[in-house]
Amino acid sequence: MSETLLLDSKAIHLLLHRLANQLLEHHLDFSDTVLIGLQPRGIYFANRLGELLREEYGIKDLSLGYLDITFFRDDFRRSQEPLKANKTKIDFLVENKKVVFIDDVLYTGRSIQSALSAIQSFGRPKAIELLVLIDRRFSRHLPIQPNYRGRQVDAINQERVKVCWKENEGEDAVYILNNTL
Repeated sequence: MSETLLLDSKAIHLLLHRLANQLLEHHLDFSDTVLIGLQPRGIYFANRLGELLREEYGIKDLSLGYLDITFFRDDFRRSQEPLKANKTKIDFLVENKKVVFIDDVLYTGRSIQSALSAIQSFGRPKAIELLVLIDRRFSRHLPIQPNYRGRQVDAINQERVKVCWKENEGEDAVYILNNTL
């Protein structure tokens, strides 16, 4: 298997700032907006954006939560092993709020479809937007597109995109993994 570096820590840092600024342009003080990281991998990205918005851009009352979509997935019964759910942490109302889903990679769109179903348990949002670090645009199974994207990647089906976060893997980097070699 070969591994190609797509983004290093400096590039990720720049993308985080660009995405934070795009969110600020559209949501101003976030009084009507909540950020929700999709479990498991979107929470690292959501935490980074939340920290950036609070500390460097002065957003004081930012609502940031985590949503587990495990049992809303259409493939959750297809595994031979029992599924291990993650924690949902949404300690605010989403009713009539603008919700921004945050995930690391948009691939087929099935995770986002699951998130759309799962969020209904917490109320009816005014609007839902999608922010992703990596958009694999040619791999979509569903007509789902991000409102905000860090980088668009045209990876073919044999290739995987691996996002590493310092908090989890010890480095900030994005790799393309090719399994055909």
